[in-house]
Amino acid sequence: MLTLIIPFSLFLFDGDLLLMLKAYDAKEKDKSDNEGSYYIHNHSYYNSSLPTYKEVNGNISNLSANASYNSKLDDISPIKNLAKEQLLNSINANTTTNGTTTTIIAEIEGEVKKRTKLPIDKTYYIAKEILMTELTYKKDLDVINVWFRDEVGKEEPDECSILLTLIAPLAQAHGQLVKDLEQRLQGWDGKGGPRATSSQRIADVLLTHLPPLLPIYEEYLDGHILVLERLDAAFKQNSHFEQLYRDFETQKVCYLPLTTFVLKPLHRLLQYQNLLQRLLRYYGPSHPDRADCLTASDTLKDLMQPVSETLEHSENLATLCELQRDLVGFDNLVQSGRKFIRHGCLLKHSKKGYQQRMFFLFSDILLYTSRSQATLQFKVHGHMPLRGVLIEEPEGELANYGLVIYGGNRALTVAASSQEEKERWKQDLQNAIQLARDKTDTKITYLSLKSCSSSDEIMDQCGNDVGTQTKPQPQRSNLKVHVCWHRNTSISMKDELVAVENQLSGYLLRKFKSSNGWQKLWVVLTSFCLFFYKGCMDDFPLASLPLLGYTVGAPAPDDAIGKDFVFKLQYKNHVYFFRAESEYTYNRWMEVIGSCTTQTKKKKQIIVNENSIECSPEK
Repeated sequence: MLTLIIPFSLFLFDGDLLLMLKAYDAKEKDKSDNEGSYYIHNHSYYNSSLPTYKEVNGNISNLSANASYNSKLDDISPIKNLAKEQLLNSINANTTTNGTTTTIIAEIEGEVKKRTKLPIDKTYYIAKEILMTELTYKKDLDVINVWFRDEVGKEEPDECSILLTLIAPLAQAHGQLVKDLEQRLQGWDGKGGPRATSSQRIADVLLTHLPPLLPIYEEYLDGHILVLERLDAAFKQNSHFEQLYRDFETQKVCYLPLTTFVLKPLHRLLQYQNLLQRLLRYYGPSHPDRADCLTASDTLKDLMQPVSETLEHSENLATLCELQRDLVGFDNLVQSGRKFIRHGCLLKHSKKGYQQRMFFLFSDILLYTSRSQATLQFKVHGHMPLRGVLIEEPEGELANYGLVIYGGNRALTVAASSQEEKERWKQDLQNAIQLARDKTDTKITYLSLKSCSSSDEIMDQCGNDVGTQTKPQPQRSNLKVHVCWHRNTSISMKDELVAVENQLSGYLLRKFKSSNGWQKLWVVLTSFCLFFYKGCMDDFPLASLPLLGYTVGAPAPDDAIGKDFVFKLQYKNHVYFFRAESEYTYNRWMEVIGSCTTQTKKKKQIIVNENSIECSPEK
């Protein structure tokens, strides 16, 4: 049986999520909605008291005289926060003013309401998705515009000046857009919500805001690459800035790598395009909102082509920068022309048996590493320039799951966790090898593989020697590379680009397999992970669930759910149920989660005799 010895990590997986959300539920039973709630994060309780208006206002006013980022101030007051949360909850509840009841997301056990048999207006749920995702986007902008700005304080490093200048007008403009969307949805609910007549509109709100936003986005598009390059250079060359950067990324509000927040404006433009196209598919030719929807979509067209062309380069640069911080023993990963292709976990055969290794495939080189328990980084054991690499399929028991990789004076026999996973690696390796051979120039130099012999013991020692030169650093939570390590899976740049367009926010009811009640949570899906909040106004998540390796589908009959619009997430024996508010939102969550989970049949073990392979402990 395949067994992995996995060290304790700072981020949360599966059982940790179950314990933490159950602890959160228990706390909530004894507290009213108006009292300070408790969040559970990294196995600790934190009081969720927000900074006061004066504190935040004071901090921001001391940072800069520029008022472009002061739009955040309106959202800081606890009273306004409560009022806004109640407003958004009322929008989310889909209730009408005349007492007609519909199925609502806020239903808690036993409060099942009788549905009326009137037609549902799907455009209402698309409009709501626009608002829900806009709320998350505005908070993501504020991670840089408010929280990071506050972190750099009076120092205002040159490395951050361009980023802060570019992000401020976006945060201000989208603060107003959120307010206008809230007002429109509030009026929509007052006229019937999902059963409103075809007179309801939403594209006109976007059309009002998009034209003045385009010059701001064009400036951001032109400048964001320089921002990424300067942040990376400062991280490498300035130890003080490196520590500031690392400290900020360990804060709860920075729930993703900082580079991901830098790219969020490009992501949002793609989402606007997709949401407008979704509206157009549901609008009839005579719908009063159709003309504005077409105009808004046309307004974005000129900007979307450079966004699409730039995004792959930007995502690649951000990925290389992030991976460099997780790798020990291979410097200068960020190089012109180098592209990230795939990283993931494979079992490498040696005299000791099968050992878990993390492989990183780029357009010119293949790295293989092991994970350090001390630093949670990946120690490079060896690398193979792709121009000299050959691959073949082994015979016998590894025929279905294994590959033999020849490079220089080494031959690596590796096994994937499934046949599907093997095919992904095989296809990407073949394509990368061919492209590397087709290149006539190569200015990149590599360390010689001859410095390490074929002995696995010596290879391990090489990695250990490198690892001892690096002091432990605080690591961010839920990094995709660490999820791949724990889940024995992989992720490619193509997967990353698909995930950019499949982000979603909204309220869901959550139920554990072992519990009876349903708990309402604000849920954000981004970067292959679900982040859970008590409400949409909270600044940081109370828990998270990485989705790589999970399957999503409808509950089985023996799950005995008995509710509509419920989907089931499962990885091995970890099972969660989530309930959406409508058929449309159910289908949307299934669609976006399905884009970043394992949608294959139950994986087989690497060998027919599943007891014949064991992974040795990490070195």
